[in-house]
Amino acid sequence: MTALPKPVRQRTLPAAIVTMATSALVLCATVTTAPPAAAQPPPPAGTTTTTPPFSTPNTDACPHREVPPPAIDLSEVPRPGETAPAPVPVPADPVGGDALGACGLVTAPGTPPLPADISATGWTVSDLDTGEVLAAKDPHGRYRPASTIKVLLALVALDELDLDTTVTADATAAHMEGSSAGLGVGGTYTNLQLMQGLVLRSGNDTAQALAEQLGGEQATIDKMNAKAAALGALDTRTASVSGLDGPGMSTSPYDLALFFRAALANPVFRQLISTHEVLFPGHPADPAIPDDKPVDPYPIYNDNQLLANYPGALGGKTGYTDDARQTFVGAAERDGRRLAVTLTAADVRPIRPWEQVARLLDYGYALPPGTSVGTLVDGPPAVAPSTVAVAGPDTSGPGGMDLASGSDLPNKEVAARVAVGLVGTGVVVGLLAWARALSRRRRRH
Repeated sequence: MTALPKPVRQRTLPAAIVTMATSALVLCATVTTAPPAAAQPPPPAGTTTTTPPFSTPNTDACPHREVPPPAIDLSEVPRPGETAPAPVPVPADPVGGDALGACGLVTAPGTPPLPADISATGWTVSDLDTGEVLAAKDPHGRYRPASTIKVLLALVALDELDLDTTVTADATAAHMEGSSAGLGVGGTYTNLQLMQGLVLRSGNDTAQALAEQLGGEQATIDKMNAKAAALGALDTRTASVSGLDGPGMSTSPYDLALFFRAALANPVFRQLISTHEVLFPGHPADPAIPDDKPVDPYPIYNDNQLLANYPGALGGKTGYTDDARQTFVGAAERDGRRLAVTLTAADVRPIRPWEQVARLLDYGYALPPGTSVGTLVDGPPAVAPSTVAVAGPDTSGPGGMDLASGSDLPNKEVAARVAVGLVGTGVVVGLLAWARALSRRRRRH
């Protein structure tokens, strides 16, 4: 049997641009005001240095009310000639109830303390059957969805596509950046198999193949945004079909709960997220790649650890990008009660995202039925809400300061951040934005 598909091909910038950008970064490093580590005075004799204790990012001051935390890469820089879209308007009346307009913790009176070690900056716990929101943190805060937006793509695809239709993968789909189910040029797949690759392996390649049948990438983005609006998800703007970050990308823990609840009403989606393993089609050798080999059918596995480790788990969807950090939606059933949890801007420390979901599910099941701080709406407001004015991009707040993260599949940590001075920032962004027209560098789980 032939080996599994080759890793996703990486795109590189022209050498001259890389050299200029590197020189600019070096120049920036020379103008930072912080002294080098060696210049710091040693601690007094007899003292012990320790790592600061973990603390969940504080959102009480609404640092992400209008826009997500600041980006740490150039994935959201508009292409040359384009401008960044204005922030998604903030409804004057919080969708789902007044209590959900709070930005910090939202819990019902008399409920027990929340579980420890929840690193997610925003989250919700909701009842899938009654629509009650049991507890939340910054439920309408603006965050990036990463691959959890594939739930919204799945809703659109299940509405419009025949799952028995067979398609042939082209180079655009097969060579998509980021996570992949392993489509190969010339390989044939049913739409059901593309949906399996989308949900089980978070395939950006399968997302692209589905989008090509829905009218192309931009048409599919428009349909996803229309679907979000129809569900009453007013914090969401999709900028890619796969969850790759892009200009104006935005969602909220509340909106993700709306998408997940709507998707779980579809029996095909319920089957997809509860599937542990399927045999995925192979494909012929790619004629554009010298010495490429054909690939035999191979198994793909569900990347959601909640499904494998939490009793009663119904399934869910993972997500990660450098800017979004860890995102997650997951659900379970216990004693006839179905609860769901959504996470945004989470870390893999002190526990992994699926473990945070498990603890919040346990918390929800410990609450008496009828506990509620708000509701998941069944559609948009009858009258379009007025909006509050929004300022420029958010550049402050705890969520924008702690950017350590890692993928929920490979256990990777972002080890360091480069501090760039104001003078150097303009040089680097200018060079790399120009290069972006040739090769967009976006990373995504």
